[in-house]
Amino acid sequence: MFTESEGSRKAIGDVDVVYHEGLYHLFHLVLPNHDFIAHAVSTDGINWRRVNNALFIGDPGSWDDLMLWTMAVSPDPFVPGRWRMFYTGLSRREQGNIQRIGLAVSDDLYHWQKTSANWSDDRGPYDPPEVIRARKLAREQPTSCRHAPFDPESHFPLEPDGEYYESKLDEGRHWVSFRDPYYYREGDRGWLIMAARTKEGPIVRRGCVGVMEEVGPGQFEARPPLHHPGLYDDIEVPNLIKIRNEYYLIGSLREDAKIRYWHTSQIGKPWRSYYDNVLLAQGNYAARVCRDDKGWLLWNFFTLGGIDRTSRNLMPPPKRLVLSEEGMLRAKSFEGLDQWVGERIDTRCVHPLQRGIGQQTCSIDGNNLDLCCEAGFQAYVFDGAIESAKFSAKIDLYGLGKCGIICRVDPETQDGYYLSLDLLKGVAQLRAWHTGEPGSGEHMMQFRALQGGNWHSTTPGQAEISLIAFGHYLELSVDGRVILSLADSTFLSGQFGVYLESASMRLYDVDLRKMRGPEQSANHLVTG
Repeated sequence: MFTESEGSRKAIGDVDVVYHEGLYHLFHLVLPNHDFIAHAVSTDGINWRRVNNALFIGDPGSWDDLMLWTMAVSPDPFVPGRWRMFYTGLSRREQGNIQRIGLAVSDDLYHWQKTSANWSDDRGPYDPPEVIRARKLAREQPTSCRHAPFDPESHFPLEPDGEYYESKLDEGRHWVSFRDPYYYREGDRGWLIMAARTKEGPIVRRGCVGVMEEVGPGQFEARPPLHHPGLYDDIEVPNLIKIRNEYYLIGSLREDAKIRYWHTSQIGKPWRSYYDNVLLAQGNYAARVCRDDKGWLLWNFFTLGGIDRTSRNLMPPPKRLVLSEEGMLRAKSFEGLDQWVGERIDTRCVHPLQRGIGQQTCSIDGNNLDLCCEAGFQAYVFDGAIESAKFSAKIDLYGLGKCGIICRVDPETQDGYYLSLDLLKGVAQLRAWHTGEPGSGEHMMQFRALQGGNWHSTTPGQAEISLIAFGHYLELSVDGRVILSLADSTFLSGQFGVYLESASMRLYDVDLRKMRGPEQSANHLVTG
């Protein structure tokens, strides 16, 4: 996990990750100011160490002198060993209402230099002579990574072409979307895609994935939109990958704060949706992909407790992208988490959490458990309070009752995380259930819905589940697919187990293992 230091009033924003020579390189925005693009490195994709920042906003009068937004790093196809960072910039000239795309280059991923831009500082034509002289002297300082030299032949910063996209402030929403670049190359052709908006249609339904083709090194020409679903205000942080001769377009939608995808067999053909095109549940946002030595990984940031995505953000562990037998794109738990799995807990030591109502039975056969609660609610917990753990089992639910998992539950108050599993309809819902301050009346009952997710089951009533509680990070997988992925700090330790409401179940191959917590505090990973 990765976040800003507690109390710094800063938060991690959109991310981009590159894997190179055994090292993951993370580039990310720092909110709310957007003053620079930060850089961190990791050998395992979980623990990170900050290094020098990669890029800063431009000097006053530059095209990017107000804010830096989402970036994308990829190898330079024209210069072996060099890297390119396409990034979004905002100018004070329009108070940040027009987004443009610029370029910086590096030979080592650590030292970045902005490329030339066709942009002149036309501020203050009637400034007093003393002010004009001061501005001239200030420009004489050595060129730094903040500054993009002037070049009238440069294509940068890139702007939307008015033939295909909203490009002026008097159109649409009166601010121009042209951001979140991602470079895709196939054969000897390359394209830059970005979040843009078409010129026609209902104003809040114009969001599309824009395209510019690279016709020469650093030379781009506009093309019609790659994909316009006709539903969304923006398709943020688009990604384009190809797996097994199928193309997958991944984007994030503000409408529901989820990460979704579309697919096609050939660029130029319509992009299609499956009945379930959600890659990660609500709260996960601005996903980026990178390829390491094992395949594709999906990275994103997660916002704790609210719709404000400018604070309390962290980057959870990545997810491994895989294809189902039908060709559907799925997120799978990151195998790198296995290195934190340790001591096994004896799951034969299980007991009821409370005095129940009606008939209750618990039968143990090695790593298999038969549990029953004829009426009311009962949880069966394993011995000992645990902080971080991985719990997995195969579940057979009998009848039409309810079941779920409990995590970090206090045996006295029964406060903790309650994860309901509807194994007939394929619905998971995680809630934090705890007791408020004494004397607070009806507010003593604290109940928060944290996240929900769905899956399609070909075997209703049966599922193979895996729950990871790793520091503040919580993840549920069902039949190998990540359904829930979130962070919450309400409960940090307690008992693990399962619960029933008027149901019977059999658990096969029950496995509960402690995990070492993150080596760096979940609240203090950036400063190192």
